[in-house]
Amino acid sequence: MAPHGTRRSLPALFTVALAFVLLAGPACVPGVEAPPPPPQAAPAHQSDPPTAYGAYVGYGADAVRRVAGFGAWLGRPEPRVGHAYLPGDNWSDIEGASSDLDQWADWRRARQDRLLVLNVPMLDRNEAHLSDDVVRTELEDGAGGRYDDHFRALAQRLVRLGVPDTEIVLGWEMNGITYSHRCAPAPSSWKQYWTRIVTAMRSVPGQHFRFDFTPTRGLDAIPWTDCYPGDRWVDVIGMDAYDSPRGMPFTDQLTEPYGLLAQVDFARAHHKPIAYPEWGLFDNGDNPTYVRGMLTWMAGQHPLYQTISDYCPHGVWRCRANPKSSAVYRALTDHQP
Repeated sequence: MAPHGTRRSLPALFTVALAFVLLAGPACVPGVEAPPPPPQAAPAHQSDPPTAYGAYVGYGADAVRRVAGFGAWLGRPEPRVGHAYLPGDNWSDIEGASSDLDQWADWRRARQDRLLVLNVPMLDRNEAHLSDDVVRTELEDGAGGRYDDHFRALAQRLVRLGVPDTEIVLGWEMNGITYSHRCAPAPSSWKQYWTRIVTAMRSVPGQHFRFDFTPTRGLDAIPWTDCYPGDRWVDVIGMDAYDSPRGMPFTDQLTEPYGLLAQVDFARAHHKPIAYPEWGLFDNGDNPTYVRGMLTWMAGQHPLYQTISDYCPHGVWRCRANPKSSAVYRALTDHQP
């Protein structure tokens, strides 16, 4: 299946502004070489609200405190977005038994304008490298309703903790091979299972969750469009977009099949907002051109939120191996809310 949508030209003013930011920006950051202009991107709606930003800064109470540290490093107030993951070793974890969730809920409730982004595995033993046959059976069981109660329990826990508006990044990177909740072994069962999870969590009184469908960028084990469960059960089209593979320029990350442009086109065709729950450096070392490209791209597309993965090799604050990228991130994040 080809990526949804067609390429559209930017309005002239936006094209000029985008080129100016990309080409003039490095003058503010000594030692950073200016990249070439990007390809034309689909225009964002000018009425869209500014993007809320944050970072994934680790597990536990220390991670909750690090959110403020991230803002202090930028010389700004604490970011509005906190990003956490539920462990996927067992079903108790997926039901939210971890004490980390209590602390993130406290953080979220402390300010009305904050957003808690929570990655939720769809299966236990989620990083156990299960075979395709085992995954296929698990997905079929999930599609049949075997695991509904676990997700209902998670929803009830989130409501009790006072975070009924949590952003749920469910079954992330399903188009790849990393996680047991991958889609490729049984796409039909995967989609049916997703709808059961969303239905179970939405059945809990008091909930106001949004569910993010978030593949990894590009063509992986399966086109991510083949895993899309339908507009009724998805609220946001996300994308995890790292600087990978080695040697791929940012412009190709935009235009590759199932890449960043395809995500935006797909989301607009389905009348959904976009988000970037994970992004960061990876295969190309300290790459300020990539960081500038991502931040400029996101500023033009107005996603609901974006959270960089701030640990090595991906990050810009806690990873000292990326000084040039850190300088660009700090320079271009000044305008973020």
